[in-house]
Parts: sequence; structure tokens; C-alpha cells
Amino acid sequence: MEKINKLRAQFKEHNIDGYLIPKNDEFFNEYVPQSKDDLKFISNFSGSYGLALILKKNNFLFVDGRYTVQASNESGRTFKIINLPFNKNNKKFYFKNKKIGFDPKLFNENFIKYFSKSLGIKLISIENNLVRIIKRNGIFQKKSFFYYLDKSITGLSGIEKIKNLKNKYFKKKLDFMLITSSENIAWLLNIRGKDSDFSPIPNSFAIMDKKMKINLFCDTKKINSKFKKKLNFIKILEIKFLEGFLKKMKNKNFGIDDLTCSIFYKNIIKKSNKIVETTDPIYLLKSQKNKVEIDNTRKIHEYDGAALTKFIFWIQNNFKKRKITEIIAQNKLLYFKKKFKQFKFLSFPTISSTGSNGAIVHYNASKKTNKVLKNGNIYLVDSGGQYSYGTTDVTRTISLNNKNRKIKKIFTKVLQGHLNLSNFKIKKNTSGSVLDKVARKKLKRINLDYSHGTGHGVGYFLNVHEGPQSISKSNKVKLKTGMILSNEPGYYKKGKFGLRIENLVYIKKEKNRMKFKNLTLVPIDKSLIIKKLMNKKEIKWLNEYHREVYKKIAKYMDKNELILLKKSCSNI
Repeated sequence: MEKINKLRAQFKEHNIDGYLIPKNDEFFNEYVPQSKDDLKFISNFSGSYGLALILKKNNFLFVDGRYTVQASNESGRTFKIINLPFNKNNKKFYFKNKKIGFDPKLFNENFIKYFSKSLGIKLISIENNLVRIIKRNGIFQKKSFFYYLDKSITGLSGIEKIKNLKNKYFKKKLDFMLITSSENIAWLLNIRGKDSDFSPIPNSFAIMDKKMKINLFCDTKKINSKFKKKLNFIKILEIKFLEGFLKKMKNKNFGIDDLTCSIFYKNIIKKSNKIVETTDPIYLLKSQKNKVEIDNTRKIHEYDGAALTKFIFWIQNNFKKRKITEIIAQNKLLYFKKKFKQFKFLSFPTISSTGSNGAIVHYNASKKTNKVLKNGNIYLVDSGGQYSYGTTDVTRTISLNNKNRKIKKIFTKVLQGHLNLSNFKIKKNTSGSVLDKVARKKLKRINLDYSHGTGHGVGYFLNVHEGPQSISKSNKVKLKTGMILSNEPGYYKKGKFGLRIENLVYIKKEKNRMKFKNLTLVPIDKSLIIKKLMNKKEIKWLNEYHREVYKKIAKYMDKNELILLKKSCSNI
């Protein structure tokens, strides 16, 4: 409460009733450096998405369905937890007519309007970040240089991508475009960095004119001569000069991305220019991987699949013999991943959970919550890696000699949803919202469901969660060839257990039809399946999948592991 009281002490100076604190920093990346994680600092909530509202007498933490349990566990003593999206129950007397301050560099205008309207509050821009004022000792990250990816890795050069982009950006007769998404700049220029613990993001902004000349604004201490030589077709400037650069613009048609352009930069531009709000077209271009990107991604899934399979065999062979905790298990998985030289780092914090922790969708094991893997339970592990070059994400639920028929029935229904999605015949106008219903169908027949989306887009040696495509109830983006998505239905019984099956898939065109093709190569635990609940088509799919797994990763197994792999991949 000391931090919150220090924050409240500033309310009188700014004539506000409260203050709004998001998870993101000014670059709007999913994973935030610890030094800029204002939300965790003020609330102790460690999830990747959330929003705190501190009032004079009450504290609120807004999260979506993935984080309801986690938020309650981590912050419930000090904060009232409210689920997003908003419903009628959110509109309580706490908020009405309150004046709430916020940092304009951390929010876009669309969200501020939505939040203000939903709660009936007035939001007031305050340029000094009130949370960072009360932070004493910042945590400084080591400077890491930006670097360039060759065309042999990306399939297209930066110049080629810029040319492809020209018509999409400037069809609305724009003079300039402000690119505020670091992941999009990374893709466009074929550059990477280490400004995130889980993604090779180079934090930056860029301005492009109608002649396709680009100014890159970044921390120039991260730029060396080799990088400059590779990027000799752009101008590189210190990030502090962006504000002044924008203020010099007069009477121009200026395009901004409505997802990641902050109110701060939007207000500067609109003072003297005409703004055209759009969704950055790079999102869609980036989502459609080319042949080089798909081939490389398929290859690194062999390494990732082999590492996870070796880990599963280790768990199955040892959980009865020795004490294995969630933390010991996730560290062992990292050990197996590191055995492949192509592995760079994790693509997100590993979810290693058993028992009641499995019901927390985005659980992260800590010393306080760490459970032992016990005989009779199930163990859920969701992990991913950044490899050279490609990004992985896979979940497996492992039986620890589980005999519970109810759990096996639910697991089988989740598997059927997973298979039905994999076999879905994608049409020209198919979107993720259609597929989300397909994946839930079998579970809903037994009156069960899950609170998260069924799948997300995945980047190419970039963010593990990437739009615009996703498999969720509200996503209307049409699916296209080259897109990579996760297929991850699950079920979570609060306080008891959680299970999920996740593969990455990509969309390929065969005989004028779009189909899902599996990328992930890890056995699915057959001991959790009730075969008689499955039809012939589903059994055929599973057997064919396991034959492919065996064919692709057998070469990475030692003698004992190969015996186990044959058993794991045998027909049901």
C-alpha cells in the first residue's frame, strides 16, 4: 500500500480523482522491460495484459478471462478484480464522473474513448508518468545492438518489402506515415534487437514519406557501423528527435496506426496536419509468411519438438522416483532446448503447472506457488522458443499415471476440438470466429467451455502472439495462405486441474484449397484418450500425425528415447 499511497499523494497536485496504469510501455509491445512495468510495480500482477485504476479510496485491476484467477491470487488483497470486456456490472458508483489521469504516451485514443465511455469517467492527460516519479531505483537493461537479417533468412530484402508496401500505404494520398509498431518496423527492414526478454524486438519508431524514404528513430547507442552499412537506404536518428521532427510538419496528410500510435504523438501531428487513421498494413503483410519463412519454421519445429519430447520422457521416467517441482521441470525443459545450438531464448515465460495451478491459464511458477508433480495428477506444460530462425509455441498435457475417467473424457473432447479445427476446410471468407466455434463444439455438448481464444497468430523470429489473425469469437480477419496460428482448445476446473492441447499450424494452398498443415512435432499423450469416444476420421488423423512426429524427430533421440518414441507414436 505504500506505493499506492505515494501515488495518491500526487492526485491533489493534478486535480484528479484517480490514475490509470496499463501494462505496456510507449512501444506497446506485449512483453515490457522490468524497469517500465508500471502495472506490476503498483499491483504485483505479473500477467501480460491488464490495467489498474487507483482511486482515492479504492483500487481496481481489469483483466480478461485468461488472468482472472491469477489476478485474484497476486493482487486480490489490494485490488478489486474486474473482467474485460466490460458489462453492465462494471458501471458502478465507484467510477461515475471521476476525473482520471493517464500518461498519453501509453494509450491510444480509441482505448481512452472506449474506457471513458464504458465507466462514465473523464480522462485527463498528464505528461509526467506519476508511477515512475515514485520509483526509486530503476532496473537498467544492458544495451544490445540491433542487427540485420539477410535475405536468405527472410526471403525478401528490406528494399523489396518497402516496394511491396508502397501502394498499400499511399493509396489514400498520404504524404507521410508514422510507423509506431516496433514489430512491424523489424519485419519491414529485416532488423532485430534484444529490447524484450522473449522477442527479438528492436524498439523504434519510423516515418516514411510517399517516395518511400524512411527515418528510423531509436536509441542510437544500439547502432554500430555494420548495421548502418546494411541499412544505408534509411536515415537513423536518436529517438528524442521524433517529437521535434513531427512538430515541424505542416499541412500534410499523415497516416497513423490506430492500434499503436499514442495520444501523445497523435496530438502533435494533428495540430498542423490532417490525420488519416488506419490499421498499419504491415500487420497483414507480415502475417503471410513466404516459402523461405515457412521452410525455416518447419525445420526449427523439429528441434523444438525433439527437446519437448525428450523432456516429456524425462518427466514420465522420473516423477515417481524423485521430487520434481514445477520450477525444476521448467528448468529441465530449458536445458533440453539449449542442447540445440539454433535455440536463442524462450518466446514467452514457460507455463509449468500441475494440480490446481493448471487451472490458471497463464500461470507462472514461483517459490510461493511451486507444486510437486504427484502420482495420479496431470501436468500441463506450455512452452516456446525463439530459434534461428523461427518462433515456436506448444502445449502438452501429460498424465502422471492419472486414472480419473472424467479428466480423460474432457481431454478426449478437447482433442476432438483440436482435430476438428485441424481438418477444417478453409474457404475464401473463413475467419477465426468461425473456427473458434468448431473447436468448442465437442466440449459444449457436455456443457463445458474455456475462457480464452482458441488460437493466435505467430511471428517469424518475432512475437509469439501476432495479429491481425486469431481464432477467437470476435476475429473477422479472413484467413490467408502463409498465416501461422496456434490451435489450442483446453479446459480448466478452478482449484482442481487444467488441460490444453496446442499445435502451431500454417495455411497452405493445395489443389486450389486452403488447408491447415501442422508445424508442431510432439506426441499427444494417448493414455489420456478414451478411444471409443472418437470416430474413425479422428483416429486416422491422430495416427497419421504420430507417424509424422516419429519420422521427423526420431533422428534426435538416443537409444532409450527411441523406444519410448515408438510407443508414444504407435497407433491407437
